[in-house]
Amino acid sequence: MATSKDVSITIHIDRELKETAESLFDKLGLNMSVAFNMFLRKAINEDAIPFPITGFVHNLSPDAITTAFSNAIDSEIETNLNKGNPIARYDVTTKRAYLELSDGTREYL
Repeated sequence: MATSKDVSITIHIDRELKETAESLFDKLGLNMSVAFNMFLRKAINEDAIPFPITGFVHNLSPDAITTAFSNAIDSEIETNLNKGNPIARYDVTTKRAYLELSDGTREYL
């Protein structure tokens, strides 16, 4: 159930992947939003991707995959900030989510 603290995000994924995931989550009694929140919480708790990612990308070491992933995130953040779009972030010190605006200010949620 959505609360006043919830925010919406948009992600782009392959249609077949989405349909397969929805089918699986339905069998597990979940929906995509709950499953994605579970993934994010687990990643935050482990301070890492919560499963091995080797095998997804061939001929790259785990460190190279992490670097590529980090670079892709940094690039996407920069692109969105340049467009004036806010970026959703999480402050591990205060344990609160916030939006970082293009001028660098934060709006805590």
